[in-house]
Amino acid sequence: MKRRFALALSLLAGAAWAQGVDLNQGGPIEVTARDGIEWRQNEQLVIARDAARAVRGGVTIDSDLLLARYRPRGGTPAEPRPQSEGPGGASEVWRLEAEGTVVITTATDRAEGDRAIYDTDQAVMVLTGRNLRLTSPDNVLTARDSLEYWPQKRMAVARGDAVVVTKDDKRVRADVLVAYFREAPTQAASAPRPQPARPAAEATPGSDSTLEKVEAYGRVEIRTPTEVVRGDTGVYTPPNGLALLRGNVTIVRGDNTLTGCEAIVNMQTGISQLVACPGDRVRGIIVPGQDQNLPTPGAPQR
Repeated sequence: MKRRFALALSLLAGAAWAQGVDLNQGGPIEVTARDGIEWRQNEQLVIARDAARAVRGGVTIDSDLLLARYRPRGGTPAEPRPQSEGPGGASEVWRLEAEGTVVITTATDRAEGDRAIYDTDQAVMVLTGRNLRLTSPDNVLTARDSLEYWPQKRMAVARGDAVVVTKDDKRVRADVLVAYFREAPTQAASAPRPQPARPAAEATPGSDSTLEKVEAYGRVEIRTPTEVVRGDTGVYTPPNGLALLRGNVTIVRGDNTLTGCEAIVNMQTGISQLVACPGDRVRGIIVPGQDQNLPTPGAPQR
């Protein structure tokens, strides 16, 4: 059996709260590997090979290969490193790179891809490769080209045939999806006995967030049990189940088709409302004998 190697590194300090897959929180990062850890002092680089793992706080990165790039504490990537400094102590990791079957997990979230880069200066994780996926308690976000996660901005960006599926199987598809998350309401201040704060080591990143809004850009498509609604751009708000699509909007139900400027889709009831362009009318093709319970035209919105 191969021996596992371990090394503790320091990461940059981040904001005062944790959110999802956020490596800018907690103490030193622990790196382990099954096939050894290589320290390249001149390159300011640590390489972990075979079943490599990096852990900080409640975030774990598993991959085939892990690279940790460090620098003098408070410096920049371009600054030279004094020879007396190593990968811990007076230095800090500013970039983590994971390659090969990358899986990033927290107590509530899971991100997957072939390659991941986490930049601590920008506090952003970028996943590329095949089968890109970000799974959280109330939604699954997938993409073809790249998947970005900005924990301190509470935002994820999926590019290329992006799809978000909510826990109740509502689906929004577009060329680019931007998902925003919000904190769950905290305990009321008037509570008779406020609970003590949880120690940092027990924090569960992502457990206090939920999907608040999804912005969709390019070839937007929303499917309900009875309709397919398409447009150029859209905004979906899961808390109320409403989606607003704009630009070259079409609503298709069977062979029936309606076109207009805007559509309001209630994802909870499956009922849609089509809005005509200013000075124009809603247009459509109605096939006799098919379901005539079509969307109701609405007044133009200015």
